[in-house]
Amino acid sequence: MLTPPRTVVRREGGLYAMERALQRRGFRHVAGADEAGRGACAGPLVAAAAVLPEGRRGEIEGLADSKLLTPAARERVYAEVVARAAAYAVVVIPAAEVDLRGLHVCNLAAMRRALALLSVPPEYVLTDGFGVDGLGVPGLAVWKGDQVAACVAAASVLAKVTRDRIMVELDDHHPGYGFAEHKGYITPEHTAALEHHGPCPEHRFSYVNVAAVSGRIGSPPRTRRPAHLSGIESMGRAGRAGGTVGVALGERPRPSAPVGEDVAMEGGVG
Repeated sequence: MLTPPRTVVRREGGLYAMERALQRRGFRHVAGADEAGRGACAGPLVAAAAVLPEGRRGEIEGLADSKLLTPAARERVYAEVVARAAAYAVVVIPAAEVDLRGLHVCNLAAMRRALALLSVPPEYVLTDGFGVDGLGVPGLAVWKGDQVAACVAAASVLAKVTRDRIMVELDDHHPGYGFAEHKGYITPEHTAALEHHGPCPEHRFSYVNVAAVSGRIGSPPRTRRPAHLSGIESMGRAGRAGGTVGVALGERPRPSAPVGEDVAMEGGVG
């Protein structure tokens, strides 16, 4: 039996080397998927997927891991990704659903949904950090993928900018927590606001620090969110809606992947 030729990733290709190596092997449409807000204790979890054009048309000046860019640079790169991507999609998972299903389940489901919404079906998928099964196409989990694969970096910028905009909007609806500054992550200022005001509907009650100030630390993670907040509306780019908010920017929606069940996870800064 003949072994297939090795895929060579050329260093001089930089951030685009991995996609170009896959394209040389016949995978024309390589999608990257990433999320933002996994470590936050307030606000939604946002996942994004992107397919960049082949060759130089897919090169975006300044593209990098969203965490390494300034807010202004992220906005510039975001606009370029939106203008030049062959396909992209963003999915928003409200805090209430994170509490209900668990962080890891929501994270996987959100990336599956974002990939399913792409109008250009991917032939290969690169994800940041851990694999996503059930995609129907080959894929690879890439350590620090948003720093080594352009399509993953593009997805990270889409997710981060979308989530930051949502958190700024939520700051208007829930003043006093500083959402516009810390974006829902655990900081000394956020902790002090939580202790002073108590949690708001946009907090994740399945997270230990939120449960502690809400007086529900002894409850199982899925039951920590008070009953009167279980049907809250969450603010997303698609407008106000209960449950999962899917935002397919410039795309024709495709059927969402099924969401499984799992144990709820304790959150923290990640």
